[in-house]
Amino acid sequence: MQLLYFAWVRERIGLGAEEVDPPVTIATVADLIAWLSSRSDGHAAAFADPARLRAAIDQAFVPLDTSVVGAREVAIFPPVTGG
Repeated sequence: MQLLYFAWVRERIGLGAEEVDPPVTIATVADLIAWLSSRSDGHAAAFADPARLRAAIDQAFVPLDTSVVGAREVAIFPPVTGG
């Protein structure tokens, strides 16, 4: 699974993207975020408050309780603001 990180999520993790193979127990975006939190201090900092995050699966915005089963790409980012 390809993960993409944007804005301050990317800055805290120190990566714009990474390839992961999550355990089969990871069912939702929220589960994925919880699992990713243990990968490094940067991941823990970026994902400390999941309520502040938004996600997209295969380029479609989704709620954090959406299944990641079969997803090729998951993007995680802060809320988008207009201007």
